[in-house]
Amino acid sequence: MKQIIAILALAAAAFPSVAATSLKATVNGMVCAFCAQGIEKRISKMSATKAIFVDLKKKTVAVEAKDGMTLDEKAIAAEIVEAGYDVVKLETVQMSVAEIKAELKARK
Repeated sequence: MKQIIAILALAAAAFPSVAATSLKATVNGMVCAFCAQGIEKRISKMSATKAIFVDLKKKTVAVEAKDGMTLDEKAIAAEIVEAGYDVVKLETVQMSVAEIKAELKARK
């Protein structure tokens, strides 16, 4: 029995669950739904973007990568800046956009 448990533990370690990779940006200058919509439209056109969420009150833009793809932090920051906003902070997190959205809503 101990051997079976050891084998299962090794198998679980070899195939860890894959969490979604997302970028979470703190953005200044967003004040209305039009601002959020503009950012969403620009970033959703990027090839690696799977999902995007903008929270105006929390000044947060969350972008999730498509499976097997990596988000280009510099390109995303550039899109936000070119849209007329300031990127204050940009971090990579192992969460989906849905998880980030739920976390932000829970803080309200």
